[in-house]
Amino acid sequence: MDRLKVLVVGCGNMGKSHARAYHKIPEFEIVGLISRRPESREALSGELGGYPCYSSLDEALSDTNPDVVSINTYPDTHAEYVKKCLSAGAHVFVEKPLANTVEEAQSLVDLATEKNLKMVIGYILRVHPAWEQFINIAQSLGKPLVMRMNLNQQSSGSTWETHKQLMQSMSPIVDCGVHYVDVMCLMTGARPVRVGAIGAKLTDEIAEDMYNYGQLQVVFDDGSVGWYEAGWGPMMSETAFFVKDVIGPGGCVSIIDKDKGESDDVDSHSKTGGLLVHYSKTDEQGNFTEKDQLISTEDEPTHDELCYLEQMVLLKAIQEDQDLGDHMRDAVNSLKIVLAADESFKTGKVVDL
Repeated sequence: MDRLKVLVVGCGNMGKSHARAYHKIPEFEIVGLISRRPESREALSGELGGYPCYSSLDEALSDTNPDVVSINTYPDTHAEYVKKCLSAGAHVFVEKPLANTVEEAQSLVDLATEKNLKMVIGYILRVHPAWEQFINIAQSLGKPLVMRMNLNQQSSGSTWETHKQLMQSMSPIVDCGVHYVDVMCLMTGARPVRVGAIGAKLTDEIAEDMYNYGQLQVVFDDGSVGWYEAGWGPMMSETAFFVKDVIGPGGCVSIIDKDKGESDDVDSHSKTGGLLVHYSKTDEQGNFTEKDQLISTEDEPTHDELCYLEQMVLLKAIQEDQDLGDHMRDAVNSLKIVLAADESFKTGKVVDL
C-alpha cells in the first residue's frame, strides 16, 4: 500500500516520541509538524532531517490532506482537534484522555465509527510487555482483587509549569488516572459501580477550584476494589511515589520500585524494576508451599520504543481494517470513572456509575 501521510500535532515530550516512531516506520510518511512554539517544531524537524512545519492545524490539514493525524497536545484541545481530523477523513492517534467530558468522548467514538476511521487512544501501558504480564498475573489471582496504585510527581521548573498548564483543565487524578483505572478494568473484567475521592489544594499557583493532590477509590461489581493516587508539584514527596500492587485470594503481584529515577522523569513512569509474585497457598501446618517468584523485566522497551509499538497498533488497525470498538469503549469507560472521581471530590459524595 502507499505510505500513510502523517501530521504530528504537538512537539513536546509525547509528540517527539511519536514523531520519532513515524520517522522509523517505513509505512508512514511525516508531512508536517505542528506546534504553538516555532522553536519546538523546528528543533524536532531538524532532529529528524527536515520536515514541513506549521503553526495551524487547519492550514496543515488543507495543505497536506493527511491519512493520519497524531494529536499530542494539552488535553483541553483533544476533542476539538480529533473532531476536525476525523471530519477531514483522517485516521487519528490521540494521547489520553480522549476528551474533557464523557459526552465529548462518546461523540468522537461515534464519529470515528460513522466514518469508518481508526482512532487509537494513547494507553501506552497496553503495549508494555511487563505491564501486560502484570495484568495477566493479576487475572490469575482469583476474585475479588485489591488494586493499589499511585504516581506522585515532585515537579519543579519547566515540569511544574507544564503541570500547572494541565491543571487549567483537569486534576492529576483525571489526567494520569485514566491509565491506571484502565488497567484495573482489564485486571478485573468487571463493571465499576461506584467511585469516591479525596483531595487537597497544596498551592496558591492554581485556580481556586483545582487541586493538585487526589486519590480515587473505585468498587467493581465482582467485589474488587482499587485506589489510585496522584499529586503534582514541588511539595510532593519522593517517598513511595510509585506503587503498583495487586492482591487476590491466590496471592499478590507487585511491580518493584527499583532504580526508577526521579518521579518527574517521564521515562520512569513506564519503567518496571521487575515483577514480584507471592503465592498464598499453605500446607497443613500453615506454611507457604511455594516460594515468591521474581520475574526480570530488564529487557523492557524504552519510552520511545513504547511509542513505536503504539504506532504499530495503529498501522495494523488501518492495514487490516481492525474493529477498534472495544478499545474506544474502554477509553470512554476509564474517562467516565476518573471524571466521577473528580465529581466526588468536588461534592464530597460517592458517585454511583
